[in-house]
Amino acid sequence: MIQNTINEIRLGLNDITQHVDTWFDKPEALRQYRPPNNGWTIDEILEHISLTSHFLLKLIDKGAEKALRNAGQCNLDQELAHYVFERDQLDEIGLYKSFNWMRPEHMEPTGTADMPAVRRLVQMQRDRCLDWLGKMPNGEGILYKTTMSVNDLGKIDVYQYIYFLAQHAKRHLAQMERNEQAYFNR
Repeated sequence: MIQNTINEIRLGLNDITQHVDTWFDKPEALRQYRPPNNGWTIDEILEHISLTSHFLLKLIDKGAEKALRNAGQCNLDQELAHYVFERDQLDEIGLYKSFNWMRPEHMEPTGTADMPAVRRLVQMQRDRCLDWLGKMPNGEGILYKTTMSVNDLGKIDVYQYIYFLAQHAKRHLAQMERNEQAYFNR
């Protein structure tokens, strides 16, 4: 039932965003710590999450608008009768280092972002996703698909894009936890 899927996406998005938000309250020395592998600091990871979500939301916004337009031109119940929310490959997005991917340059953190602004942005991005879920409560989000090249996902619908956005943040939660362990074990 699509309402169960939408509710699962909503709950997961809220839970992951709340976990991400806790990292903004960590001590600055921890957030600025660069791990021995010369990886990103926690602040850079948080900036990257907001950058990636920014670009995903551009696709979500366009897709949701088109899906809602498509809802007036088809039999939604008939479309939903064959719908399956494919989550296996999407769940891999949430696992740190589960696949290789070179992120585009525009999603690379600068390391100079204003962290209170990044925090507000991450919260606003969650709210935009929740707003779209509220505007597509009956399954309308399945009515438009766009190609996602990450992890060879292929064409995914608007609900899957929102789930992807949350899974991307989840992936980086594990990375921040590794940074924190390295910081305290040095």
